[in-house]
Amino acid sequence: MIQTERELKVLKIREQMQRNQLEACIVSTPVNTYYLHQCIFQGYTYIPLEGEVFSFVRRPSDFNLSTLQLQDGHCHFIRKPEQIIEVIQAAGLTLPASLGLEGEEMPQSQWARFEKMFATSQIKNISHMLRQARSVKTEYELEQIRQSARLHEAVYRNIPSFYRPGMSEKDFCIEIEYQMRKGGCLGLFRCYGIDMESFMGSVVAGDNAAASSPYDFALGGAGHPSNPIGATQETALREGQSILVDMCGNFSGYLDDLSRCYSLGKLPDIAYRAHQVALDIQAYVQENLRPGVICEDLYNGALKMAQEAGMAEYFMGCRQQAKFVGHGVGLVINELPVLAPRMKEPLQAGMVLAVEPKMVIEGIGAVGVENTFIVTENGGEKLVSLSDEIIDLLA
Repeated sequence: MIQTERELKVLKIREQMQRNQLEACIVSTPVNTYYLHQCIFQGYTYIPLEGEVFSFVRRPSDFNLSTLQLQDGHCHFIRKPEQIIEVIQAAGLTLPASLGLEGEEMPQSQWARFEKMFATSQIKNISHMLRQARSVKTEYELEQIRQSARLHEAVYRNIPSFYRPGMSEKDFCIEIEYQMRKGGCLGLFRCYGIDMESFMGSVVAGDNAAASSPYDFALGGAGHPSNPIGATQETALREGQSILVDMCGNFSGYLDDLSRCYSLGKLPDIAYRAHQVALDIQAYVQENLRPGVICEDLYNGALKMAQEAGMAEYFMGCRQQAKFVGHGVGLVINELPVLAPRMKEPLQAGMVLAVEPKMVIEGIGAVGVENTFIVTENGGEKLVSLSDEIIDLLA
């Protein structure tokens, strides 16, 4: 029997529920609501280990319940979460012995409210479990990400034409953001984690690439005090420095990640050598994006290549080095899995990762590359055909 997209995702969540000994879970965050329903409403989705899913909508008040395509009696408007209990008991269901909630996103007051509602249930945090379920994409999700990458690439092909002499780093960044939006980018950049935030991406030139950031991204940039990452108005684009453009593509709700390096004139030779090492690392990782390969092993292999090439001091930063070389993408920019130390998880077919080996050289800037890949039996499927080489904006 052909399963709907939601049925496929509910099945993946239930597989995780079985592993974590859960009889039911409740999903309420925008990301996981969209994951299940391809739309967002304020409310809750109740997923028992067996049986039909229930959805409970608080806002918008005129939401079309038929959008959710649930069985009759399984979608309700509610005023307060306590009504969830009334509905599931009226349907003849017993309250679960164990219940999962999105503990990393849910306010403590709401968690306490659900503990009171489900007083006989053991409550568990399922935020990581749901991230694991999202890490392997369905065919629909893969096509959404491919489409986002195609539109993203179309904008990047024109980046050299956006440059004007006298531009600051921020001017160039704004022009790229404008063209991204004109090209269909939604502008929304979702991150996982309360300490992670950004706006579409970043453009860093020269030594601004070496500025450390409080966020766990590959590169920093001074940005603005209220958002200390990326471009500044004060950083002028000058000859002899690199410009690293790292923008998130969100053209469908699903994200891809793409970075390219540009220069104003010729860079010092070390920049081209470092860039080639980054490309070699990318090729190594792409070849090994296969089911069963351990995430940590790919990071360690990448780090070893940087060390053997004499580039370890520049690898993934200089003043502050990021401890990863790739990360999952999907509905948020930092999905699972992560190619990082201590990440023992094996890759699975259908995972999508952004691989971003980058080098930061003081006095020159950042070089390197980032592409989005799908894990397959034959290695990583690269989603764009855009050149990975450094492009001279003055040529």
